[in-house]
Amino acid sequence: MGAVTSPVPGTVATARTLLFVPGTTPARFDKAVASSADEVIVDLEDAVPEEEKSSARDAVAAWLRDGGRAAVRVNGTATAHYDQDVAALAGLPGLLAVVVPMADSPDALTALHERLGPGVGIVPLVETAAGLLRAGELARAPGVSRLAFGHLDFAVDIDADTGDEAMLMARSTLVVASRAAGLPGPVDGVTTVLDDPAAARDDALRARRLGLTGKLCIHPRQVDVVNAAMSPTEEQVAWARRVLQSRTEGAARLDGQMVDAPVIARAEAIVSRAEEAR
Repeated sequence: MGAVTSPVPGTVATARTLLFVPGTTPARFDKAVASSADEVIVDLEDAVPEEEKSSARDAVAAWLRDGGRAAVRVNGTATAHYDQDVAALAGLPGLLAVVVPMADSPDALTALHERLGPGVGIVPLVETAAGLLRAGELARAPGVSRLAFGHLDFAVDIDADTGDEAMLMARSTLVVASRAAGLPGPVDGVTTVLDDPAAARDDALRARRLGLTGKLCIHPRQVDVVNAAMSPTEEQVAWARRVLQSRTEGAARLDGQMVDAPVIARAEAIVSRAEEAR
């Protein structure tokens, strides 16, 4: 099957930062949207205690109905809350995307797309070995706009450390699966350190080097540094523009380095990303 491109509403496809806000805190929804995050994910899953699932769902639905715009992370497809979440969200004008935790079933994503319609993106959150092995199928499911990585749950599932080396294969697999399906680069998982934005920056820089193009954030202090890390630096943009100015037929030479078609393509991508980040 060749690469496919799904419709991607709003900024879900290009978001460098996707900031979580608990569904139990409606007073913070508008504040999150007003932050410098590219996209907001209102959370009905991990951030919501069992006894508050219903009230949080009602609060999120009311906000989306009354002018709020965001993605929503629903509860997992195997939970008792999933159908209620989807029923409450379907058709709401402010719903940009649905984030599906523990995603491992393309059929479930297809059914969700049929319920939500083409105007709502679907973001499978890959958090298990089963999900990773089916990453290519998940990426090609109808309505899927982007893959995301939940490395904390993934590490638990495979009984591994959460460090860079242990998670390298999974991150790279999602990058390749996304590219093969014609999707934007995937979204990396959260940084749990809340009081040191540099930790989120370093994680984002590592993720970007691997080909991921966004990151889940859990605190507003993480947003600006992640946005910067996921965007080309001034030096990279200056280099890219010089490459494009120097291009000729065949290979050329710039600063002692060969400039050929792949180098030019990389320069074009850097300039494009810089313009998107403005």
